[in-house]
Amino acid sequence: MSSFEYNGNPSRVIFGSGSIQKLPAELARQKLSSPIIVSTPEQTSHAELVRDILSKAKDGPVAAAGIYSKAAMHTPAHVTEDAVAFSKKSGADSVVSIGGGSTTGLGKAISFLSGIPHVVIPTTYAGSEVTPVLGETKDGKKTTKSDPKILPGTVIYDVDLTMSLPPGLSATSGVNAIAHAVETLYSRTTSPITNLFAIEGISALANSLPIITSTDASDVPARTAAQYGAWLCGVCLGTVGMALHHKLCHALGGSFNMPHAETHTVVLPHALAYNVAAMPDDLKARLAGALPGSDGDPVKGLNVLLTRLGVKRGLKEFGLREEDVDRAAEIATSNPYWNPRPVEREKIRELIRRAWAGEEARADL
Repeated sequence: MSSFEYNGNPSRVIFGSGSIQKLPAELARQKLSSPIIVSTPEQTSHAELVRDILSKAKDGPVAAAGIYSKAAMHTPAHVTEDAVAFSKKSGADSVVSIGGGSTTGLGKAISFLSGIPHVVIPTTYAGSEVTPVLGETKDGKKTTKSDPKILPGTVIYDVDLTMSLPPGLSATSGVNAIAHAVETLYSRTTSPITNLFAIEGISALANSLPIITSTDASDVPARTAAQYGAWLCGVCLGTVGMALHHKLCHALGGSFNMPHAETHTVVLPHALAYNVAAMPDDLKARLAGALPGSDGDPVKGLNVLLTRLGVKRGLKEFGLREEDVDRAAEIATSNPYWNPRPVEREKIRELIRRAWAGEEARADL
């Protein structure tokens, strides 16, 4: 076995149906009594649910300092500045974010800049709730920072909150989570421990998402398995360095305002196809084994999975123009993240063109 380093992220996880009801006790355990509740405009009802749970708490004097429901995709800097000001004005001693990656990202930013504890209640399969990574967008460019202080202290996984997640969004959110784990397998800073998490997480999602999207969206075991898989995949992203896939998605999301989960879903098989030859054979085989229908080829396995999920495969379907491909390639190849295979501009341009056109991924670049 090769030498490696592994740094576990010390977050507390509360997992299970109905676990949102444990929020007041968790805040009381940390001697917190006045959280700001963060959501997107579309999930204000979830924020109000949290507020109501706190108002009925028997675990100590806990009451919401206020609700901030302006979280937005890619964590725009101006929204963060407004949210931090709101938090300080309300006298909040903590932040509770409920929702997907957009809400979690804003909660992270508030916590990091204000120095107050952060409790996350995910309602999608984003996975960012267990990472010390924060992506922010300013002046049309998305950048990331990593710091242990960004990592939320507690995550409450309540499968009941995912039951109303539409099948289409479940699919793209779940594939977004899979992307975290796939990139882990060829990361420069991966380890045998992280690889275990990655393969287990990918398998859980690849087997549960088709049930959720085409058989029974209210299947509790499938929803639970998907949430479990998303957690493991998120842990992977939080312990390794990002590579080509995330660089491409950050370029597309930050500069062209492409939808987050959908972009990850479209790009993932193409990024893997670019890097698959650089993966160790044993990890390539284990990844293929986690993807039903792969026949030993992980790129085929991802193509099969996306076909079964019925997701859109072309970036053009989300507003990227063909004339944007050149600029996207330029952004993605300038100051590139470390990657196991050299990042060549013309090949990356062709990769993006294929993703734009909605072609199936193939490992011939």
